[in-house]
Amino acid sequence: MTRVAFQGMSGAYSEEAARQYFGAGVDTVACPTLEAIFLEVEAGRADYAMLPVENAVVGAVAGTYELLLERDLRINAEVILRVRHMLLAAPGTQRSQVRRVRSHPQALAQCQRYLDRYGLHAEPAFDTAGSARDLARNMVEASSESDMAVIAGELAAELYGLEVLDRGIEDFPFNYTRFFVMGTEDPPRAQRPKTSIVFSTRHSPGALFRCIGEFSARNINLTKIESRPRLNQPWRYTFYLDFEGHCQDLAAEAALMGLLRHASFVKLLGSYAAA
Repeated sequence: MTRVAFQGMSGAYSEEAARQYFGAGVDTVACPTLEAIFLEVEAGRADYAMLPVENAVVGAVAGTYELLLERDLRINAEVILRVRHMLLAAPGTQRSQVRRVRSHPQALAQCQRYLDRYGLHAEPAFDTAGSARDLARNMVEASSESDMAVIAGELAAELYGLEVLDRGIEDFPFNYTRFFVMGTEDPPRAQRPKTSIVFSTRHSPGALFRCIGEFSARNINLTKIESRPRLNQPWRYTFYLDFEGHCQDLAAEAALMGLLRHASFVKLLGSYAAA
C-alpha cells in the first residue's frame, strides 16, 4: 500500500489532498513539520510526501520553497485541492454561542471576512486539524470552551466527532491550495507535463531578463515565477519558475542550457503531470 507523509494532524487538508490523489485507502503518516515529511521519504518510511506549495488567496506556504532548494526529493505530480473551510464546534453548540475561533493562521486569513461579519475573535494555532483535535479533547475532559469553535475541513469533523455549524466560510470561492507530490525518483513522462526549476542570477543589469528570455525565445509558456531571499546571502534572491513542457523536450533542453550560461546556479526540481 502506498504510504504518504503529510504535515499536520490527522484530518489536515494535506491528508485530504493525499486521499484525493492516491485514493481514500492510502496509508498516511502525520508529521509535525514540513521538513519531517522529507525525512520520512528519505529514510524510506514513506513512499511520497504531500507538500503544500501555495494558496490561491494568501500565496506561498512559508518554508516550502526553502525545502525544495535544500532537499533532493523530486516533484512527481501536482495536486490542486479545493479548500472548503468549515466552522466546527462541540455537538449541541449553537452558532450564536461562538465568540472565539481557533485555527492555523492561513485558514483564519482565508476566512477573515466571515470572522469580521460575526465579530468572532481569531486565535492562531499550529494546525487546522490540530485545533479540531484539541477542541474534541477538551470536550471529553469537560473543559469550559462553550464559546469556542475551530476552522477545519470536513474530514477533521468526521475524525474528531465535531459538529459542522457552517460550511464554505472561506472569503473567496476560488480558494485552492496547490501541492507537490515529492518522491525519490523521477516520474514517468506525463501527457501534459509541467517543469519546475530554481535558479539564481548574477548580480548584473538585465540578468533576470536574459534568463527568462531563454524561454521566451523558444515560445515556452511560463506559468509561475516567484522570488525568494537567499538565506545565506542577504539581499540576494533565488527564483522559482514553472513552465509548460518536459525538461527533455528539445526546446526546453535548449532553454535550460541557455539559462545555465546566464545563471549562477540552476536546480531542476522535476518534470511531472500538471493538475
